[in-house]
Amino acid sequence: MADAPQRTPKRVVSGMRPTGRLHLGHYHGAVKNWIEISRKAECFFFSADWHALTTDYKDPSGIREAQREMFTDWIAAGLDPERCTFFVQSQVKQHAELFLLLGMVAPIGWLERVPTFKEQQQELGEKELNNYGFLGYPVLQTADIALYGADAVPVGQDQVSHLELARELVRRFNHLYGRVLVEPHPYLTEVPKILGLDGRKMSKSYGNAVELGEDPEQARKRIMVAVTDPARKRRHDPGHPEICPIYHLHRAYSSPERVEMVDRECRSAGIGCVDCKKLLLESLLPALEKHRAARARLNPERVEELVQLGTAKARAVAEETMVKVRAAMQLS
Repeated sequence: MADAPQRTPKRVVSGMRPTGRLHLGHYHGAVKNWIEISRKAECFFFSADWHALTTDYKDPSGIREAQREMFTDWIAAGLDPERCTFFVQSQVKQHAELFLLLGMVAPIGWLERVPTFKEQQQELGEKELNNYGFLGYPVLQTADIALYGADAVPVGQDQVSHLELARELVRRFNHLYGRVLVEPHPYLTEVPKILGLDGRKMSKSYGNAVELGEDPEQARKRIMVAVTDPARKRRHDPGHPEICPIYHLHRAYSSPERVEMVDRECRSAGIGCVDCKKLLLESLLPALEKHRAARARLNPERVEELVQLGTAKARAVAEETMVKVRAAMQLS
């Protein structure tokens, strides 16, 4: 039986931690899909600066500059601020208010069972993450979504379970106080696999990322020293492109014909890793140059103005929701 088609969302909300300039993983993992969704739904996209504090609370000094860079990259990448509402989470205090109220009804056991809770504690073992903010991250995430009455949240198939707690928490709230909040549904998006240059997840903290507007010479150097198939020790050894970061970048930036050729020639040892990287640069470098040129055309003051206008709009929409929430909980 075929899967039912996705319903077109009316309002979408999503956010990103401000880590500065975007890399290729950010673009293909989120922004590219946001651009597509923004053509058919009302969209709110925000800098999740409070979420950043759940793991980086010891040194928040770089957050403001990082989010300026991030918003600039969003626009340069193709997100239209005339179609989308950009805002800063911490400048909409209703996020904190709804976070507090949802926290009153969120069972501790639900939070401890969130898959990423223990995973990130292990992955980020060098940080002290036995704090309430980190445990309560999904509650704040639920507030982020519910404040805007979003009926859809763009996620990849592997992220659907992360949204389920938000759905359960909204249902619990509505059961206790009446149908006040909109239950969000996952809006499934295609997320191509983009590996970091060392084969792990692409992340600035790993030092394995390529920025969207990377300088061409720097990008060339980084690509040419990237790891490939570790089993391919000699030129005539056949490769396994499915585990190679360079191949996954080919799939994102090269033509289908070239991707097919790289796949075939890698497996038969008809092409070496150095040549494969050079072929990638032929398609990757022009894409990086296009983004860099788009960034250069943007006025930083205008970007800041657009974010402040968006934040004011977000604040007004969020307050409409909180008026209903306070009334339902008899807090008016």
